[in-house]
Amino acid sequence: MELTLSVIGGVWKPLILFNLLQGKKRFMELTRLIPSATQRMLTLQLRELEADGLVTRHVFAEVPPRVEYEATALARTLGPVMLSLRDWGELYRVEQQQLPATEAKCEA
Repeated sequence: MELTLSVIGGVWKPLILFNLLQGKKRFMELTRLIPSATQRMLTLQLRELEADGLVTRHVFAEVPPRVEYEATALARTLGPVMLSLRDWGELYRVEQQQLPATEAKCEA
């Protein structure tokens, strides 16, 4: 669990991976899809994901230069995990909205 979270954990990496699992994206597409992340943070997280073998970066020799990011085969194995996390989040949101604001606490 610790290794997995060190590779895909955090706020931005799962969001980046989730979007890239839907297909290739250019950098500005990712910034529009994840507006709360700064461009610098996205750049840093994409570099880490690339170093970990989960994202490939394709640079096209054009003017202006074009760069596309794509999930690797290894990253695509995370698809079911990402979908499960999304589904759990939706369930959690629905259940929490049914409770009065003062009772929306974890009772573990």
